[in-house]
Amino acid sequence: MSERKFDEFDHFANDYREIHNQNLKLSGVTSDYFSEHKIQILKENEQIESINFLDFGCGDGNSAIHFYNYFPNSTYNGIDISSESINVAKSLATNNTNFQTFDGMNIPFEDNTFDVIFTACVFHHIDFKLHQNLFKEIYRVLKPGGKFYIFEHNPWNPVTRHIVNTCPFDADAVLLSPTYTKNILNKVFKNHSTNFILFFPRHKFFSLFIKLEKFLCKLPLGGQYYTVTKKIV
Repeated sequence: MSERKFDEFDHFANDYREIHNQNLKLSGVTSDYFSEHKIQILKENEQIESINFLDFGCGDGNSAIHFYNYFPNSTYNGIDISSESINVAKSLATNNTNFQTFDGMNIPFEDNTFDVIFTACVFHHIDFKLHQNLFKEIYRVLKPGGKFYIFEHNPWNPVTRHIVNTCPFDADAVLLSPTYTKNILNKVFKNHSTNFILFFPRHKFFSLFIKLEKFLCKLPLGGQYYTVTKKIV
């Protein structure tokens, strides 16, 4: 049996959203909600009107639609190792959108290219031994002062663990603890900040508490977390 490097997504590409939506019924919303939620967080943190943006591990490109709603004057680039997912993404592409496959290790752009790099629940599908070199690649293609946002599932949240454990395309996933993410980023970047998100289901009684989540962002119990770091040279 070959050593795991990257989880396989080609055979999920055409049905990815349907499978994901079924798996997320407990949350009360669809996967599209979570795609937009992450872009909303970017908008709250980024004041630049025109961003050259990289979505690392973009999958079927669902985030691109929301990106242009919040950053209409920017350029979106999405890369993924799954050629079938990229084919789906290209079928939905709009102006100033670029999608391409890559080998999973070498980001196909020049040094100092991007203002913001974003990755959403991707690294738990990549062997841990590859993480540090990939973060070095991300650092390389970031502009000085550019920011890197990494969103991940929080393994300290029992509902998250249940959703991951029952999701077909997460069968081989290995979740990153917030402590691990902080420590591995520290080997490449020199600063970081972590916030926890998605504490409550998005329906019925629980929806009344969603506005409280911004006050809980340092409590390590949210369903997901994101870490932001900056390229300082």
